[in-house]
Amino acid sequence: MGSKILVIGACGQIGSELTYKLRSIYGDEHVIASDISYSNTEIVNSGIFEIVDAQDYASVKTCIEKYNIDTVYLMAAMLSATGEKYPMKAWDLNMSSLFHVLNLAKAKFIKKVFWPSSIAVFGPTTPTEYTPQYTVMEPSTVYGITKQVGERWCEYYHNKYNVDVRSLRYPGIISWKTLPGGGTTDYAVEIYHKAITDKFYDCFLKEDTELPMMFMDDAVKATIDIMKAKSNTIKIRSSYNLAAISFTPKDVAESIKNHIPEFEIKYTPDYRQDIANSWPKNINDSYARHDWKWKHAFSLEDITEEMLFQLNKKYNGILRQSD
Repeated sequence: MGSKILVIGACGQIGSELTYKLRSIYGDEHVIASDISYSNTEIVNSGIFEIVDAQDYASVKTCIEKYNIDTVYLMAAMLSATGEKYPMKAWDLNMSSLFHVLNLAKAKFIKKVFWPSSIAVFGPTTPTEYTPQYTVMEPSTVYGITKQVGERWCEYYHNKYNVDVRSLRYPGIISWKTLPGGGTTDYAVEIYHKAITDKFYDCFLKEDTELPMMFMDDAVKATIDIMKAKSNTIKIRSSYNLAAISFTPKDVAESIKNHIPEFEIKYTPDYRQDIANSWPKNINDSYARHDWKWKHAFSLEDITEEMLFQLNKKYNGILRQSD
């Protein structure tokens, strides 16, 4: 059996779309999807799927040995808004899963690791305009704390044990294929769903809250690109800043109104506003663009057109079935 890829957390928002893309590149039989449950039936039925508990070292190791896994994408995590509700669960999941994979790489069971970080590593003392790669990081959320600590461990394992681990600081991710997973930037997905179904959205952030965002296709491309890059081009082993565009809820609403003039939006900020206030408005990702030639493709208008087109097809089908 040849070497293979394991995606841990393949039923999640990014994990599912990453799995599909990896399978389209490397073949279904070479990409093993795994998660803690069968919650995403499309992923479960699309190829080889294994139940793997990311917090259980033996569970991860058994799957790696069973399929002769060469590369692991560790996508399992508890995100920012959910993590604030269950801080210890977020810490345990986000940290133990990383240690298990890093230790398996240290022991030479696997050769290469991808682990996602996030703009949540930044905090209220971080410069918010074109946040640099190297800057003050004092995260104010459990999720951000786990990502900051994880970055340090990734760099440590690379420097100390020569583990080939690579990472990206994801901004907010927008996708029509899967529902949000409990993040502070979820509004930028929910708003498109509500525009189609209700022509109205009650936003949990203020209208002028600018945050770095990215279309899922760009996020998946960046993830695969950094893993394809030659090892000597990866100069940063903590995590690379990654950016595409930045916008506010008002910007998205106006973009939607260009297509759905009757769409209306209301702003009712909740606890997620405080989280968003601690994050950058935009990101300087010049290291990624220089070292491994990262380049994004989707603008806000591109995203709005694709989201509304795809969701309109999806919801028209649902509505027709329910009539």
